Amino acid sequence: MQGAGKALHELLVSAQCCGCLTAGVYESAKLMNVDPDNVAFCLLAMDKEDEGDIALQIHFTLIQAFCCENDIDIVRVSDVPKLAAIVGPSEESGEPRDLHCILITNPNEDGWKDPALEKLNLFCEESRNVNDWVPTIALPE
Repeated sequence: MQGAGKALHELLVSAQCCGCLTAGVYESAKLMNVDPDNVAFCLLAMDKEDEGDIALQIHFTLIQAFCCENDIDIVRVSDVPKLAAIVGPSEESGEPRDLHCILITNPNEDGWKDPALEKLNLFCEESRNVNDWVPTIALPE
């Protein structure tokens, strides 16, 4: 579990540097609709205060179904402030962004050979083998 958290942290930093990170439920849904084959990984994040948000729960259910249908690995994170510390504000506006859904996309046609992504793909595969289809990962301190 700890290794998966560290790999997720590395992947988020790497993807942001490469311009392969899409943040926001609406932005992610738009990208999945236009170019689902380019999505390499999906992360859903929710804090305790978000648990009563029915609209967000519906979005998550639809995103999870889409990811399962299109063989996109997906994980959950329950600490949005830690996630915000890693990803930071929007580069364009400097405003905090919606981090409830983050997609990692392939920067080129050959796919992405990021070791952190490969570790997370293996983690997700192992989780599915024990019927945990959307595993939760704890981000490192």
